[in-house]
Amino acid sequence: MINISRPRRSVLYMPGANTRALEKARTLAADSLILDLEDAVAPDAKVMARQNILQALEIGFGHREATVRINGLNTPWGMDDLKAFANSKADAIVLPKVESAQQIQTVAKLLKESQARPDLTIWAMIETPKAIFQLTEIANSHPLLEALVLGTSDLVKDLHARHTPHRVETQTALSLSVLAARAFGLCVLDGVHLSLDDEKGLQQSCVQGRDMGFDGKTLIHPSQIAAANAVFGPSADEVAEANERITAYEQAIASGAGIAVLNGKLIEELHIQEAKRILALTKAIHSFANTPSSN
Repeated sequence: MINISRPRRSVLYMPGANTRALEKARTLAADSLILDLEDAVAPDAKVMARQNILQALEIGFGHREATVRINGLNTPWGMDDLKAFANSKADAIVLPKVESAQQIQTVAKLLKESQARPDLTIWAMIETPKAIFQLTEIANSHPLLEALVLGTSDLVKDLHARHTPHRVETQTALSLSVLAARAFGLCVLDGVHLSLDDEKGLQQSCVQGRDMGFDGKTLIHPSQIAAANAVFGPSADEVAEANERITAYEQAIASGAGIAVLNGKLIEELHIQEAKRILALTKAIHSFANTPSSN
C-alpha cells in the first residue's frame, strides 16, 4: 500500500550535470527529488553527471526523498547507471519509458544480483502510448515497484497532440494511470507543467491532478514547489472536516447507532477511511516540515 508517512506533493527534477542545482536542492521545500541522468543531461555529460549525483547522495538531502532517474537499459549508459546506484544512498531508481512488466522485473533482478538494499524501490515512468495499454501488467509487475510517474511531455509528442490548458489530450492516459496505481497500491505522480511564467496554468494543472486522484506533481523548477505543496496537501478545512467526521462516527457507534450524520450528510466507514488518510498525510507533512533542512 501507499506509504502515507512519506508525502510526495512536490517532486522536483534536478539535472545531474548541474552541481549548483544539486546543492540548492538541499534548501528547497520539495518533498521529493528526481536526480536526473536522462533527458536533462547531454550524452557527453552522462558520466560526469553520474558522479555528481553519487557524491551528492553521500552528503544527503535531509528529509527530502532522493530518487535517481537512470538512462534506459537499452542505452550505452543505463547498465552502468543501475550498477552505480544499486548500492548508493538513493531512495528509488526511476526507470524511463517503461512499456512492459519485464522491464521492471529485469531491473529488480539486477538490483538483487547487485545486493542492493531491500528498501531501494523502483519508480516507472509512464510516457508512451504502449505503456498506457500495458498499465495493468506494469503496475502488478514486482513488489519493488512503488510509483508510477507520468511523463506527459513525451506522451503528447508520441500522440502527435498539442498541449492544451485543460489537458484534454492526456485525460485518458492520466485517468487510466491513476486507476492502475490505485488497483495495485502504488503512488502515482502527475506530469510536469512546462510554462514557468504561467502561475494560473500551474495552479489549474495541480488542482486538476489532485481532483483526479494523483498523490503529487512532478516539477521542472523550484518556483513551482509552493503551488504543488499547497494543492496536494490537505487544506485546513479538509483537516477540520476529517476530525469532525471521525468524532461524529465514533459517537454514533458508541451510542449504538449504525450510521452517523454530519451537516446533513451520511457518514459511512468509507468516509472514515478517507478522513484517516487525510489526517495521516497531514501528520507526515508536519513531521517533515519540522525536520532540519539538510543532513
